[in-house]
Amino acid sequence: MKKACVIGAGFGGLSLAIRLQTSGIETTLVEARDKVGGRAYVWERDGFTFDAGPTVITDPDALRELWTLSSQDMADDVDLMPVMPFYRLNWTDGVTFDYSNDEVALRREIARVAPRDAAGYDEFVRYAAGVYQEGYVKLGHEAFLDFSSMVKAAPALARYQAWRSVYSMVSHYVKDEHLRQALSFHTLLVGGNPMTTSAIYALIHKLEKDGGVWWARGGTNKLAQGMARLFERLGGTLRLGEKVVQIHTLGDQVTEVETESGWKQRFDAIASNGDIMHTYRELLSGNQRGQDMAHKLKKKRFSPSLFVVHFGLEGTWPGIPHHTILFGPRYKGLLDDIFEHGVLPRDFSIYLHHPTVTDPSMAPAGKSTFYALVPVANMGKLPIDWAEVGPILEKRILAEVGRRLIPDIDDRIVTSFRYAPPDFESDLGAYNGNGFSLEPLLTQSAYFRGHNRDDKLKNFYLVGAGCHPGAGIPGVVGSAKATAKLMLEGLK
Repeated sequence: MKKACVIGAGFGGLSLAIRLQTSGIETTLVEARDKVGGRAYVWERDGFTFDAGPTVITDPDALRELWTLSSQDMADDVDLMPVMPFYRLNWTDGVTFDYSNDEVALRREIARVAPRDAAGYDEFVRYAAGVYQEGYVKLGHEAFLDFSSMVKAAPALARYQAWRSVYSMVSHYVKDEHLRQALSFHTLLVGGNPMTTSAIYALIHKLEKDGGVWWARGGTNKLAQGMARLFERLGGTLRLGEKVVQIHTLGDQVTEVETESGWKQRFDAIASNGDIMHTYRELLSGNQRGQDMAHKLKKKRFSPSLFVVHFGLEGTWPGIPHHTILFGPRYKGLLDDIFEHGVLPRDFSIYLHHPTVTDPSMAPAGKSTFYALVPVANMGKLPIDWAEVGPILEKRILAEVGRRLIPDIDDRIVTSFRYAPPDFESDLGAYNGNGFSLEPLLTQSAYFRGHNRDDKLKNFYLVGAGCHPGAGIPGVVGSAKATAKLMLEGLK
């Protein structure tokens, strides 16, 4: 029986391990932390459950497929709950917009906020459906291992003007600035700047429209736990608390995985769900390929990081939806500061997560769980002392949430803590504390992203945000489908 190892139990690693084990490959999943989930980690403090993120589950059918491969039912392990509205968008001028796939409600919102853009929105929907079909359905689960594969995809990409940005394409169809932001902010959820991320990412609108937005009862980490249970039921081996320190090689083959504890085992194929820079620079440091790739990766643009304030409050807030975007006074200027200039601006936009409005089990009775997330430049662009700046930024973020939504927030806080760029680096091995691996530019997508199978080490593979198709739950689950196909072919 062939043996494979998957390093890292994020959603990409879990999905790949399930696919391999289902296909008869004896698979070991090795995770450095004490829980599965990767970026979807979880903390329990003072009776509150705090998900590290991500908090938006889309394309549930892609997840259900992992269970149906072995004729099992995802509902036995995970209870998905619908989120409605998907997001409430709130601007400093007082305008609000509830974004969802409830067609009647959405049309009503557009008529209220941007009545002249109804026809333009229809055109954008048709465009999003087209790029969804080309970029997600046809190409989202296929590996781009050589330039010829990119050439084959070029006509479709050109037809949908992939060189343009999401914001540029949205602006072609709608003129109201509120609606432009409402239809373009989604790229931030996968680490992309709406002003520079390829218009292909407009497919997210179609993805959400068709599949909805969901929440796993008990928290996003419950989805990861359910996947881990499935993997172990299939006979897979899960090793938690085992930090991989080296992937050993012989010639053009990877041979063994070694952990900090001294555990070492040989495998026929190895895949990494770890940070792409960490994988090549640290885990493959003993091979010239690792050194060469690390040098190349240093020239690429990595996504911004995140600053997150987790807090539990006295009281319940039925008027605050599950997801709220509190836009700041600037849009493009703020994005430039984060993605281009690498400064910490005085203003910010906040992604406010309030799971207890959907799932009260996330907090003690009569209390609420929140987190407030602010995108910030990664540490390569913004080399500041986060131990000094963090407490100041936390106060400013909570004050803004208080000013716009919860006036007596300071009196209601039961518990709180923050998670900053250095935590992404130390806990996840994320290069410069990046939040989403490589920035999703057209020049860093598909063939130009990390390859699902390494070009030189023929039995070494990548899965997750650093390779095609990219970040986000659907992206990393899709990467696992592409990588599993390659690994199974190689293990025949």
